[in-house]
Amino acid sequence: MPRGWTSPLRAVALAAAVGLFLTPTHASAAPAAASAPSADARTEVGISPIDLDGPAISTVKVTVKNAGPDRMRSLKISFAGPVGWAVQPSAQEVDGSFAVGASAEAVFRIQVPERRPGFKEWTFSATATYRGGDALGSATATRSELSGTPLANLTAAYNNVAVTDEAATTAGNYDGEGNSFSAQKLAAAGLTRGGAVNTLGAHLTWPDVAPGTKNNVSSAGQAIALSGSGGKLVFLGSGVGSGATGSATVHYKDGTTTSGTFGFPNWSFAPANDHGATLVASSDGRNRPDGYGNAGIAYRVFAHAVPLDPAKQVAFVVLPSNGAIHIFDMALAP
Repeated sequence: MPRGWTSPLRAVALAAAVGLFLTPTHASAAPAAASAPSADARTEVGISPIDLDGPAISTVKVTVKNAGPDRMRSLKISFAGPVGWAVQPSAQEVDGSFAVGASAEAVFRIQVPERRPGFKEWTFSATATYRGGDALGSATATRSELSGTPLANLTAAYNNVAVTDEAATTAGNYDGEGNSFSAQKLAAAGLTRGGAVNTLGAHLTWPDVAPGTKNNVSSAGQAIALSGSGGKLVFLGSGVGSGATGSATVHYKDGTTTSGTFGFPNWSFAPANDHGATLVASSDGRNRPDGYGNAGIAYRVFAHAVPLDPAKQVAFVVLPSNGAIHIFDMALAP
């Protein structure tokens, strides 16, 4: 068994021995002059920080506060981590009822695996079900914990060859079938190696790498360092297939986050405004494993943006977990 883990039978015995499961904590009475909670006050659920230094068993505290106008009863609290992370127990029932302003704590144990290289964002969730309180019947909270270090820039995440020279096409594999953009035709459309691309208020750069080498990111949840501030984050890219959409999460230096969904049309044969994208350039034809072909058909590059909190400094961005999204550059814009 992993270090610190117990069998289910031992876990039950341990819980009974240490009072693991639940400790209700009632808030002190409010002064007579204080106003009562409004009728639309919501139940508050909180999750404590989680130690990710595995392999080990970490203790997690979930707090539920009755912020509604009535007493809370029949309270049950459940907790879950990432897929495959065992939790003991998975849910706990609370006897009795809780006055307005009172809170309860449930302590769970979660099996944390050994740390692995690279950046990872882990999501944990807790749900409280109850009667009374705010009368909504349930409340949920999530918490994200980060492991590892973001990559220094987008270039460090390049994992796909999207552009080749018409005289050497075999290295390309933008679409998973060995096809790629023609460097010559992109240049004719205004996209040159290291050239400026100004769109949606952002100043972007076409990848400054030789044709036939990795020059874009097939998005798979990579974390990329990015500094500065702005009202939006602009992505330069294109899609493979019809489902090239996903959510990017922006992490600010104060520890908060915002998320936004964006997408790109398929690089050809799809409406240029699919998923709300903006067309940047259309190139004629494409490179295939056997050479240049498909003349007269447009293969395109697009831009899209997600909103930011302009008052905050960006620390890094977590890209969507969808390999159909291909990103050539990203930049902050007002």
